[in-house]
Amino acid sequence: MAEVIGVRFKEVGKVYYFDPLKNKLNTGDMVIVETARGLECGEVAMANKKIKDEDLSHPLKPLIRIATEQDLNHVAENHIKEKDARKICEQKIKNHGLEMKLVNVEYTFDNSKIIFYFTADGRVDFRALVKDLASVFRTRIELRQIGVRDEAKMLGGLGVCGRPFCCNGFMGEFQPVSIKMAKEQGLSLSPVKISGTCGRLMCCLKYEQEAYTDLLKHTPKVGAIVNTPEGKGLVVENNLIARTLKVKLDNAPADVAPKLFKVRQCKLVKDGYIKVNKKELEQLSGLE
Repeated sequence: MAEVIGVRFKEVGKVYYFDPLKNKLNTGDMVIVETARGLECGEVAMANKKIKDEDLSHPLKPLIRIATEQDLNHVAENHIKEKDARKICEQKIKNHGLEMKLVNVEYTFDNSKIIFYFTADGRVDFRALVKDLASVFRTRIELRQIGVRDEAKMLGGLGVCGRPFCCNGFMGEFQPVSIKMAKEQGLSLSPVKISGTCGRLMCCLKYEQEAYTDLLKHTPKVGAIVNTPEGKGLVVENNLIARTLKVKLDNAPADVAPKLFKVRQCKLVKDGYIKVNKKELEQLSGLE
């Protein structure tokens, strides 16, 4: 067993494990630790905890120190510098005529590097821009292209539900979301209905997927053949939550509407399947 603390470096970011070196820390404490980027100031998101050695993906790096008032003042100064650096970079981008949008600027704690996050439709040759910025700031410059999901997480905003973005509010990491999830949940496959403000599939499709996956194991799918109290028929619609099926009976006239049955009243003969067809994929290309 190893004793660890969990530290995050952004308000809603991934939590990383560090060795507390016998220090007892509480959630919310600020600490200085060494990362791949050098020294960083982060917030304790998980107090001292024992975890199994096999749950550690790599050797723990030790805590450097609990952040002092001087450290916190330095972080505040860096935030002011970031605002100034953003204005300078935006002007440089304009001067170089580059098709890119600056999203965020971040100083490392020790000021050894400045990271500029940007979005662009394709690849951008920013070598001249990097040289220009290095001559101004006299430190290492990194330009990092990010996707629209990361942009939404950094900037925040309100979703179609009227609440703050999940990615910006509480999600430490993005979860994989697919068009098939939307289809399995019986949602309209209209891009307007299933995409978030970022233009990608809504993260909340993931939240209830486990429940829908379980329900689908015990509910005949659309296209299934079932035996009902009134004869054999084809499932044309199912309601996973209400546990009901609309069945087009084989012995019913063509102009008669499908009949509604409870799932427990029906016996499965041959199940259907859920598949996103080629046409649907073309219409929803770019959402995943």
